[in-house]
Amino acid sequence: MVSDETEPRSEDRPPPVRPPAERELADLIHYSHIFSSVVRELLEIKLLRRVSPAPLTLSQFHILKLVSVNGHHQVGEVAGFLGVSSAAATKNVDKLERLGLLNRTPSQEDRRAILLTSSPAGRRLVRRYEALKEERVAPVLAAFTAKELSQLSRLVERFSVSLLETDEDVDGVCLRCSAYYDDHCAIRSLDVRCPYVGVRSDRAAGSRRTPARVRGGR
Repeated sequence: MVSDETEPRSEDRPPPVRPPAERELADLIHYSHIFSSVVRELLEIKLLRRVSPAPLTLSQFHILKLVSVNGHHQVGEVAGFLGVSSAAATKNVDKLERLGLLNRTPSQEDRRAILLTSSPAGRRLVRRYEALKEERVAPVLAAFTAKELSQLSRLVERFSVSLLETDEDVDGVCLRCSAYYDDHCAIRSLDVRCPYVGVRSDRAAGSRRTPARVRGGR
């Protein structure tokens, strides 16, 4: 018996999906490492040394910036944001407090809870850093159009999300966005734990809960 189904002709078949060439993949990983190192070394470590009168680690500065930009936080929240233990976060907070950059104050809602707030000196340091960062990258940005910068951001976002989507278990992976939070962040479409989103949701609801898992469309 002859089947009604006919084998599609070779010219009708879609081209096979091929993985990127080995050289292209090597270039991608190569420049991803360079990009990450440039941001860390030139836009964070080097600029921090210029604006801070006392030596600060990046973790300590990220704590200060997080509290200065986003308001009061508890030590446990800060530890979750940075992907470190509560003990490590406490040690960093102790140094920032000794330097007069952070303050510890009891919560008015729960006297057992201690909240971290930035001091005027701490906020001035963060503002100096942000101003210096904008000055440093201005000539670099001038070499790109707004469309090119947008395309670059979207491509980096697309690659990051695609890589996360192919992993069987990304829970517990700290994405290290340093609280550069975006309501339209594509990572929210994944089933990953984001402590910053959790705290924002808790505050919007007027309660204090454990940072929740972000639910998305996967």
